[in-house]
Amino acid sequence: VANRFLDSSDPLRQEAIDLLVPTAGISTEMASEILTGMARDWTAERLTELLRRELRDPGVLDGFRRVDEGRRVRAKGPLLTFHVGAGTVPGVGVTSMIRALLMKSAVLLKPGLGDVVLPVLFAEAFAEEAPELSDAVAVTYWPGGSSPLEGLALQRAEAVVVYGSDEVVSSLRARTPVTASFISYHHRLSLGMVGREALTVARAPDVARMAARAVSMFDQRGCVSPHAIYVEEGGAVDPGEWAALLASAMADLEVEIPGGYLTAPEASAVHQVRGSAELREASGGGVRVFRGDESFWTVILEDEMTFTRSCLNRVVSLVPIPDLGGVAASLGMIGRHLQTVAIEGAEDRLPMLAEDLCRAGATRVTSFEKAPWPPPWWRHDGASVLAGLVRWIDLEGVDLEEVDPTGPGD
Repeated sequence: VANRFLDSSDPLRQEAIDLLVPTAGISTEMASEILTGMARDWTAERLTELLRRELRDPGVLDGFRRVDEGRRVRAKGPLLTFHVGAGTVPGVGVTSMIRALLMKSAVLLKPGLGDVVLPVLFAEAFAEEAPELSDAVAVTYWPGGSSPLEGLALQRAEAVVVYGSDEVVSSLRARTPVTASFISYHHRLSLGMVGREALTVARAPDVARMAARAVSMFDQRGCVSPHAIYVEEGGAVDPGEWAALLASAMADLEVEIPGGYLTAPEASAVHQVRGSAELREASGGGVRVFRGDESFWTVILEDEMTFTRSCLNRVVSLVPIPDLGGVAASLGMIGRHLQTVAIEGAEDRLPMLAEDLCRAGATRVTSFEKAPWPPPWWRHDGASVLAGLVRWIDLEGVDLEEVDPTGPGD
């Protein structure tokens, strides 16, 4: 199925792109980028590597396997996994479903409104490829909390996977039986850091282009999307000059991958942020605003070392800082929701910075180039992506020279 989504000549891919545009509110170009980025991690090669990294021996899903003298282990997935999607980024629902299917679990997905298309098309294509498993996958939408099916699913599922706001996660956790595994991905945000080593005349434009793509991918709606970028002072290119480079890169990317449709409240939020920043700029402070004339991308060079949550849709703040070593300590309570930190430059200081960011709450330190696309085996929000979907059984005190009749031998 993944290969069909990746094949530009396959009608399934074109149907997905055509439907993503109106349902997810993104441009055709963005739909193509997202579909390619997501589907390449759904291929057999990538999923086999995920199983190998997480389970070491995927054969434990089929029967007891020897791990050491006197002990065998078996891994068992849930009979039913109930997934609740957030809908902010298309494809996340399919990724969640696939993880459960790898554990040989039946799947019920309630997608978020912005991520209905790919789960439905995946389920249909999956049924065509593996008709004997078609009854193991169901995708259906209802407004959260409004359907008796939701309560029934929570009671029947052996595992519940929830993507959403802190409030949604808290509500569903309270309604999930204590005997079920509950896996949650609550509200997260990310940021970027640019060290003076990356602010050379030769290197700074390339870093700006990578940062622009990291901010703009998913129209900044992903948990991996930077809200703000800390720019270190003391480089050949100063923060103000780099802000202009980033703005130029954002403008170029708007042509290559245009931003999507904004609802009235979303557009209003962007205008309010711009207006407030432009007033501060006019007051004579150090604030500078770079913006698209007919698009929503916005770069705000701040005059204070304060993290500002973005209103999303390609609106990013740049925070000048004397030393990147001060970023982690400045985050405060934001660390509870911090996920990805993209760093360019500061190569010699990276281990130290990563330690500080770890203590602040970050769960992933990477580059701008890699930030939008973590590998399938990443520690999502700091935890194994399969651990909550598997129950381990130990078989102790057995003759390991004998062939285990309950599963494949060694």
